[in-house]
Amino acid sequence: MIDALAEPFGNSITQRGLVEVILLGLVCGPLGVWIVVYRQSYAAESLAHGALPGLVLAALAGVPLALGAAGGLLLAAAAIALAGRDEVVGPDTAVAVVVTGLFGLGALLALSPNVPPRLGEILFGDPLSVSGADLAATGALVALLLAALAREHRGLALAAFDPESAPSLGAAPGRRQLALLVLLAVTTLVAVQALGNLLVVALLVAPGAGALQLARSLGGALAASGALAVGAGVAGLYASHYLEVAAGAAIALAAVAAFGLCWTAAALRPGARPPAHPRLRDRLRGRRATRRDRSRRPRPPSSARSAPEAG
Repeated sequence: MIDALAEPFGNSITQRGLVEVILLGLVCGPLGVWIVVYRQSYAAESLAHGALPGLVLAALAGVPLALGAAGGLLLAAAAIALAGRDEVVGPDTAVAVVVTGLFGLGALLALSPNVPPRLGEILFGDPLSVSGADLAATGALVALLLAALAREHRGLALAAFDPESAPSLGAAPGRRQLALLVLLAVTTLVAVQALGNLLVVALLVAPGAGALQLARSLGGALAASGALAVGAGVAGLYASHYLEVAAGAAIALAAVAAFGLCWTAAALRPGARPPAHPRLRDRLRGRRATRRDRSRRPRPPSSARSAPEAG
């Protein structure tokens, strides 16, 4: 049994891949909770797919994919921001058209006569291809992202669960949503080499969505999502080794399977099922409203409290 567990990680290539997916899971899981709570799953998919032209151009030019991903993400973010301002067409429709156009441009470049030699890695990722330098860069960026998530935790929670009071408490919802999108873009940049342009969204959204099906508190959801994302990454590497399938695709399927298991587990115990994130938000709002009402309730004067009851 121990030999079967250790066999896939008996060389430096798979060991680096293991560390890579653990690092990515630690940040993708908790970030995914905020993505789902803020209803930004479509934005996550849009940023990832809109970066495809930059990735393909980087492969054609022979430069690091990270540089191409950064350029593609900047182009996608700018196009999405401009398209979202169109009030005639509608922000959702405009963003969909822009992202589809960018993805089509990337596909056109990828299917050109000069097919990028790393096309499979661009689309589907390969965590087993990371080098020591890639791993060091991932570790540094993941540390910065986790520090940023910890720093923004209070503001993100206030803006998500109590948007009416958040501005007066120094947590404007618009700024927190912008901060979340920046964190999402940087995380996509970090994860795209290991998981690919098409599959990175699975690890960003599925573990967080699954954790919100089971968790009874925000802190529990954040912790559970990190564990689910790390578990999906490790399970995908095992599946890749023993089933001889692509590691990136196996990790994405494991993340989706984790969501399915969480959803099923929550559905099978309706009496004890905790609320999903909209209901959790309503519960937190209700608790705060109750506390505010209690604090505002007028108290009787001291003379009335001390007066003896009439006999």
